[in-house]
Parts: sequence; structure tokens; C-alpha cells
Amino acid sequence: MNIKRLAAFLLIVVVLLGVVAWTSPGLLPKVRLGLDLKGGFEILYVAEPIEAGKEVTRDSLIQTAQSLEKRANSSGVAEPDVTTEGTNRIRVKLAGVENQEQVRELLRKPAELSFRGPDGKKEMVGSDFVEGAAKVGFDQANRPLIQIEVKDKDKFADVTRRLLQQPLAIYLDEEQLSAPIVQSVLTDGKATITGNYTYEEATELKDIINLGALPLKLTEKYTQSIGATLGQQSLEQTVKAGIIGSVLILLFMIAFYRIPGIVAAITLIAYTWLVLVVFYLMNATLTLPGIAALILGIGMAVDANIIKFERIKEEIRSGKSLLSSLRSGSKHSIRTIMDANITNIISCGVLYAIGNGAIRGFALTMIVSILISMLTNILFSKFLIDLLIRSNLFKRPTYYGVKEADIREL
Repeated sequence: MNIKRLAAFLLIVVVLLGVVAWTSPGLLPKVRLGLDLKGGFEILYVAEPIEAGKEVTRDSLIQTAQSLEKRANSSGVAEPDVTTEGTNRIRVKLAGVENQEQVRELLRKPAELSFRGPDGKKEMVGSDFVEGAAKVGFDQANRPLIQIEVKDKDKFADVTRRLLQQPLAIYLDEEQLSAPIVQSVLTDGKATITGNYTYEEATELKDIINLGALPLKLTEKYTQSIGATLGQQSLEQTVKAGIIGSVLILLFMIAFYRIPGIVAAITLIAYTWLVLVVFYLMNATLTLPGIAALILGIGMAVDANIIKFERIKEEIRSGKSLLSSLRSGSKHSIRTIMDANITNIISCGVLYAIGNGAIRGFALTMIVSILISMLTNILFSKFLIDLLIRSNLFKRPTYYGVKEADIREL
């Protein structure tokens, strides 16, 4: 018996299972869940030009989507999913939202930010300001102030020159938020808004300036709402079904393939853990179809193991040694496994390219699952079985699901 190879196998398994058990409790809550699992709502907007006669351009659609994302963030929604579709549609997914009506009102509100002179004329609008440039600062007396920056320096210089020592009021729609006095001509495109603001008031004004106005008019075309309780129930039921199915699969593998089945169970645990780690690192959203794809990926990983183990069993029945059977069986089975996996990756790539929403989530999960499955259930499992065979402790063919009476002489 080669004790070193057996010890290496046990050490790898213990470390692997230990890392999985240690990191999983902290990893699972960090995986980003979709609204169908966490609760929330989804809105499909149709965009139209604010001014008659103009067209919806790609840039204006993207800018509107970015503005919607900023509005959602400003309402306290964590990681909103805002995507453009086609030439005039924007889909917004907000998970974990408690006050849905308030957020919907904020998103659809046709707010217009404007800076107006004493005569009420709009001198500047929200789109004239550099996105995200407004910040809260403090003066020498530690009083809050707002620092802003505009895109067109010449235009701003002209406005401040004409309105020197006059108020340049800030309006959101027809509501006056503040009326700072122009103290000097500003030529560098930057300015400071001062006044008797509290920190909360300064922060609110800063957020409003950063959000600006939506470049396009939005109309709700489709709305889907999922309660947090229903989403949690879906998650619990899906995870429960997945655990039951996975346990049954592992028991089948161990009962039918013995030692290779145990190795398959270890690699499947590693596979599931790695998929979750990759999703966390990618900051990808795991949806209900995504979990279905993950469970389907486990089934495909089992298929790969079955193809390989059956081929190894055939090699053992032909009279070859265990090590030769492992090498030959792995070599001949990998072609079939790779063909199936590459075909699935291509089909999932097409789904991701032309699909949207849940379809793209399913396709992305499948692609990640297949790539990790090729790593764990082909290379890693072969490495573990090779260690066990070379340890010379499990030499009987029955340990690999083959009866000695079925073995033919070379």
C-alpha cells in the first residue's frame, strides 16, 4: 500500500470539504438573488421623446436608463437591474423593495431640474451638469455646501455674468428648492452653492442635481410584482427540491459505482460550491431559472461521470489493469463529453445573445455550470481516482462496480 498517495487523497478531500463547510454560510447570503427569489417588482417602460418631432436615439435611451438606475439607488434600492431593450424600451428589476408604490412613483415621475433667473427663464437644465459631479463639502465654518460642475463652461460663464449678484433659483418641476445668489462670474465650469443648509438638505440637493432630468418620457407597458414572502417561499422550495434531488443522485452514484461514485459525490460538492463562488465574484444575479439551470448542470455533471465510469468499467472487463482502464476510459470518454458540453455552450450562447431577463439568467448559469463541470468532473475526478488506484488499497474490481466473473482474459 502506498500510504503517501492515500494520505494525499484524504488531505485534499478534508481540506476541500472543510473550505466548503467554512465558507458556505457566509457565501450563500452574499449571492445576489433576483426578484423572483427575493421579492420585488419588474417594470417595462416604453420611451418617447419629450419634445415633439425628435427621435429616441441610442444615447438618449442609455442616458435615461442610467438616470433610472440613479433614481432607484437614491431610494435605497440595492443593486437595481436596469437594461435597455430594442430601440425604445427599458426594463427595470428591483429586488427586495418594501415600499413598491413609492419607488414606482419616483421612477415614473417626469421630473425636470432647472436653474432659473429672476424672470423665471430657464437658464440651465439637469442635462447641462456633469453626471455625478455634485458633491457635499464644508466651508471654513464647517457649514455644508454643494459643489457642482457643468459641461459647457462658456454657457455657464455667460449665465453667471448676466445674473451677477442676482438669484439663480433651483427648481424641480415647479417647486423651488433653493435660490442661491451668483457672487461672481465663473469661467472654469465649477461652482459652489452655499446657504443655511443642514447636512441632510445639502445631501438631498446634491442628489437631485446629480439625478437631473430624464431625457425621455417613459410609459409603463408591463409590470410584475412579487411579494417578499412569495419570493422566499419559492427560494426555499427550489433549494429543498434541489437538495433532495442531489442527495438521491449521489446515493445512486455511490451504490452503483462504489469508489468512483464516492469520488463523483466529492467533485459534485466542489462543483456546486465553485458555481456559487463564481456567481458571487461576477456579481451575477441568481434567479429561479438560474437555480433550475444549476440543478440541471448537476445532472449534466452526473452524465459526464456516468459516461466516464461506464467506459472505465468496460476497460476493466476487458482484462486491463485498473490504472490502464482509468487512462484508457478517460481518454475515450472525454470526446463524447466534450462534444456534448460544447454543443450546450453554443446553444446557451445563442440564448444569452438573443434572449432577455430570465432566459439570459438561465443561459449564463448553464454556461458557468458547464465550464466548471469540465474542470471538476473530468480533470479533478480523474486526479482523485488516480490517487486511490495508485495507493494500491482498492485493487478489487468490485470496488469499481465490476464483478470479477465478468472480467475477460487479455
